[in-house]
Amino acid sequence: MAEQKNPDRVISIFRFRRKQVSPQEREEYNTTGARMMEIATAMPGFISFREYKHPDGEFIGVTEWASVEALTQWREHPEHRKAQARGRELFYTEYEVVTCKPLHEYSFKQKE
Repeated sequence: MAEQKNPDRVISIFRFRRKQVSPQEREEYNTTGARMMEIATAMPGFISFREYKHPDGEFIGVTEWASVEALTQWREHPEHRKAQARGRELFYTEYEVVTCKPLHEYSFKQKE
């Protein structure tokens, strides 16, 4: 079995669809997103964030954390909680969050 880089690492997958919103609401969404990134990236245990958009309108955000405890601190952060509530109220038609621990990992990188 391949050795994992960090056996305590967790990955959180956030799948969502956004509502149609006004330009002012879109600005609020973008500002809030930037603030959430500022907070998350400064938190102990944050590893990475990636976001992808499918042509059908679904977005996927993937965050990696050093441990369940680090992810829990992010999930419970007061500003993040407020942003979550605002998202349910105004920005998202639906979302799903799945948290996983890697069972196996391997990689390849072409030599230059």
